[in-house]
Amino acid sequence: MKKTDKQQKDNEHGQAAGQKQAGLRQAGGPRKAPGKRKKAPQKTPPHETEQAHKVEEQPSASKVFPVVGIGASAGGLEPLETFFSYMPSDKPDMAFVVIQHLSPQHKSILGEILKKDTDMPVLEIKNGMKIKPNTVYFNPPDREVGVHRGKFELIEPAAARYARLPIDACFRSLAEDLEEKAVCIVLSGTGSDGTLGLEAVKGAGGMTMAQAEEQAKYPFMPRSAIDTGLVDFVLPVEQMPAEIIRYVKHPYLEEQEKAVPADEHYQTFLQKVLMMVRANTKHDFSHYKQTTIRRRIGRRMAVHRIEDIADYFRYLQQNPGEIHTLFKDLVICVTSFFRDPEAFKLLETRVVQEILKNKPQDQAIRVWVAGCGSGEEALSLAMVFDEAMERSGKHFELHIFATDIDKEAIDKARQG
Repeated sequence: MKKTDKQQKDNEHGQAAGQKQAGLRQAGGPRKAPGKRKKAPQKTPPHETEQAHKVEEQPSASKVFPVVGIGASAGGLEPLETFFSYMPSDKPDMAFVVIQHLSPQHKSILGEILKKDTDMPVLEIKNGMKIKPNTVYFNPPDREVGVHRGKFELIEPAAARYARLPIDACFRSLAEDLEEKAVCIVLSGTGSDGTLGLEAVKGAGGMTMAQAEEQAKYPFMPRSAIDTGLVDFVLPVEQMPAEIIRYVKHPYLEEQEKAVPADEHYQTFLQKVLMMVRANTKHDFSHYKQTTIRRRIGRRMAVHRIEDIADYFRYLQQNPGEIHTLFKDLVICVTSFFRDPEAFKLLETRVVQEILKNKPQDQAIRVWVAGCGSGEEALSLAMVFDEAMERSGKHFELHIFATDIDKEAIDKARQG
């Protein structure tokens, strides 16, 4: 690992990297971390020739590559250095987007620091910048980062009463733009930024990671992510690069891009997997959308580095805990408050107002939310009704019933 100039650091230091794997994955014994490399002489300048730049920017569906979003806050600098010192610079065939909590008044020095830990170009994000593989990007201090069709979009944060959540915003954008080719990592930090964005990445079929709590100097952000039950790997930072490389090389990603049809062998064992899930959870997924089922199962196979569905079926037989994890993947619900603004606006103007107008004052209003997930939609409806009643001057007893197939989601909704 290359030595970093300690005078440029902001005195944020993570705890010493632990060697014990804390992953959720049930596989063999702990693996050795990849050896640290010496920085090879850079044969080409960071800024490529204009001709090479034009060739690389020609749009092609076959050139869609994974993008790794990394969220870090307090205590996150040292794990970032460790991560990039273990990530090979020679053709990882993915891009990296680092999002830190930064004061708008202070220029980030992250670029200068990370250049000593990787041979990849390290660039501050500019609006409209095209994302290239084998490149590290970091956020400017006064903008939120979004991704749209392979390019960065910088957004001025709206004035709000609540804390900014730039990591969530970036992760959600990656999930929407890249789906299964989005990877997100939550490192040391205070608060819970990154948790909702991680849920979005998982819901889109991507891969999720969090730093092992015992290694993080400030474990609050990783702990919040881990508590969702949706983190694929909980690892010391030095073990993350090897796991990411294995994931992006798995046939799952290529199959999603090429829409490879399922053969008879696959269909046979798919039914066996669904039968096993039904036997253990009492829920039958045989009538669910087949493309969604295949994506969810393929993602679990990629996490465990299993390429044949027959082998995954045997893995389920030997590891009953994986059945519950697969079930969670199949029923994952990614939601947020007022997630579909147009639908809520229509509901407010055409439905809620009519209910309030025609409802006798002595009768209660009952609302049922089916598939409520973690409860944000039910609470959003409660706010819509409450504000509408306040405007109309008519107040009713309001009952909102919310149900979901996922017991853990219901438990979370109750806490909310």
